[in-house]
Amino acid sequence: MTPPHFTEPTTGYWQQILPAAAAGPADGPWQYGYPAHLPDGRVLVLPIRQMAGQPDHAVASLICNQAALDVIDTLGELLAERLAPLQPEVVVGVPTLGLSFAPIVARRLGLSRIVPLGYSRKFWYDEALSGAVQSITTPTAGKRVYLDPNLLPLVRGKRVVLVDDAVSSGSTIAAPWNLLEAAGATVLGVGVAMCQGRRWAEVLGPQRAAQVFGVFDSPLLQAVPEGWVRRA
Repeated sequence: MTPPHFTEPTTGYWQQILPAAAAGPADGPWQYGYPAHLPDGRVLVLPIRQMAGQPDHAVASLICNQAALDVIDTLGELLAERLAPLQPEVVVGVPTLGLSFAPIVARRLGLSRIVPLGYSRKFWYDEALSGAVQSITTPTAGKRVYLDPNLLPLVRGKRVVLVDDAVSSGSTIAAPWNLLEAAGATVLGVGVAMCQGRRWAEVLGPQRAAQVFGVFDSPLLQAVPEGWVRRA
């Protein structure tokens, strides 16, 4: 078996935000962690994960339910600042990890609640208020995202923003976006902590891509002898 190329356990990652001086080289190569730059100049070091099917490629990842609460609070507040100019009436949380940020964003925007979407179908749900989801991590068909029918009055005719942890392929966010518009909401934009690569912009198209607001960018990476650099 080929040994991992500059990949290590993620136990200590996502636990603190560092000053800008800790960023290291601007263009790499990076070895085990990628320094993601936040809007205020600070840095969150993301673990570099080697792709199983393409060992010469890697991503720098965020798993927010493994992060320190202070880190999540900070990212949520920065995300709220990005979304505030849109003046949404409703914050919609995208499952699963987007629900970590949605309450922070809503509170910062002066809202008293969120509208959570879910992947679990309750017996009173309506298939008409659902959408098919397919992503890198869920490539098989059959997964759906649902809006509880009881929450429909909270989004119909309202100006809403979607909140998720990340956008990568673009497919995961397209389903709830379509669902909300079909339910009568006006989707002002999508807020994410991390924009990973740029494939999502192609999938969403120019108009929707311009409505995506992220806190930081995470490039796709490729292997070099000294570590990892941005993929060409």
